Amino acid sequence: MKQFAKEEYRTHLYFVDFNYQSSSSSDITLVSQLSFDRLHLLESLAKHWHGPMSLTVYLSDAETVKLLELVQTSPVLSTRMNLGLHVVYKKGPFYPVNYLRNVALSHTVTPFVFLSDVDFLPNYNSYKIIMTSIASTVSEGGLKALVVPAFETLQYKFAFPTSKKDLLKRVKERKVIPFRSQEWPRGHKPTDYETWFTSNATYKVDWSPDFEPYVVVRNSVHLYDTRFLGFGWNKVSHIMTMDAYQYKFIVLPDVFMIHLPHAPSTDILKYRAREVYRKCMNELKREFIKQLSDSFNTNKYL
Repeated sequence: MKQFAKEEYRTHLYFVDFNYQSSSSSDITLVSQLSFDRLHLLESLAKHWHGPMSLTVYLSDAETVKLLELVQTSPVLSTRMNLGLHVVYKKGPFYPVNYLRNVALSHTVTPFVFLSDVDFLPNYNSYKIIMTSIASTVSEGGLKALVVPAFETLQYKFAFPTSKKDLLKRVKERKVIPFRSQEWPRGHKPTDYETWFTSNATYKVDWSPDFEPYVVVRNSVHLYDTRFLGFGWNKVSHIMTMDAYQYKFIVLPDVFMIHLPHAPSTDILKYRAREVYRKCMNELKREFIKQLSDSFNTNKYL
């Protein structure tokens, strides 16, 4: 288990019983974080991902009762012993997204981690498919980040695609589109969806500014920068650091994940409404890029 920075928030690790020992050198834990208003997504995620999960939940003391009630009464969650649930107790006005991610990431027991967000569902059987890909791809050595292509649907009533062929049919019908391809194309455009649509093999893509894919990496990956709170650049900074470490980004051809629609978070509303929020974010971005450039002796990100 990697070293974790001194805790800044009151934290309850393994809030429910957890009993899982990895027996495969390609085993993966899905790592994510969530707030109280996303608890209802846990059952669907557990149905899609049968492997171990490490999830940090940001709650008040009173809200932990609801979490325990959900897990104990759910026929899906109550039988899962490979679900590591960690509670970080609320403090302050901003959502400590990267602190939550670091808690989850630092308490994994598998060689690899799938860095995800809880409002995405991976395709069925993705756990086994990715393990097979790890065995054939990562074994070649070097730092690699396996990219899981991200999509979205705006349909609240949505039958999840049963296969890549089924997904491609939905894409053609415009019922599913590449994630944030209209609002923020820079975030996932480097994934090269046009190649993915017809590919049966992995392919390498290059990092570019603002790239923020969801990736599978070794569990020794660097932690997230906890200066990023709320909305904005919390994943981008982590992926940029991977590029600085010279990770190779390799897109997997047979797995995908789909973002399901939901109301916008409080933090994104703050970002949109408050100019001072956006100014602070831009200043933090400049500070981060300068420090990263100095640390790796490069002008690539300036």
